[in-house]
Amino acid sequence: MNDFEFVFVLYALVLGLSMVELLAGLGRAMEYKFARDAAHERFTIGWLTPLFAVFVMLDLMSFWMFAWAIRELINVSPATIVGVTAFASSYYLAARLVFPSDPEAFTDLDDHFYRVRRVVLGILIALVIVQWAYITSQSGLAAIAGNPVSIVLTVILLVLMAAGMFCKKDWQNIAILSALNIRYLALYLVF
Repeated sequence: MNDFEFVFVLYALVLGLSMVELLAGLGRAMEYKFARDAAHERFTIGWLTPLFAVFVMLDLMSFWMFAWAIRELINVSPATIVGVTAFASSYYLAARLVFPSDPEAFTDLDDHFYRVRRVVLGILIALVIVQWAYITSQSGLAAIAGNPVSIVLTVILLVLMAAGMFCKKDWQNIAILSALNIRYLALYLVF
């Protein structure tokens, strides 16, 4: 086992659990929706929380791909293990907050979105900043740090996430989350 494989096991485990949290949250919300529909009671999943979940999952996948891209630079050390644990744990927390653990406390999941979006987007913005701090500190990643396309795409990501923290109207947040998701899907399908 090389250094990357040793470190990636921990990273993959926690990021994998983050994906499970997103999917489990969606499953809980859908089960509750079906139960409320059967009882002829109101419960709406809406657009915001599912779009948010898709964005968080796509963003998570980007960090997973980034780990693969830097695999040659990974060395096992206490600092690496602490950094990977803190990074992946932050992602788990963000993913955990996207869906409520108790959907029965809501009649509309859009209310939950507005309750947690600033915390989740704040965590994701912090992770992008940490990633870029790492990129700029590694001479082997100078091509990424100096690539105008990478810089522009990251700025677009940060601006959209920051806007998502403060826009108050559903249609604005749907547009922002859709743009964030399209940005990632275009990156995954084109590059």
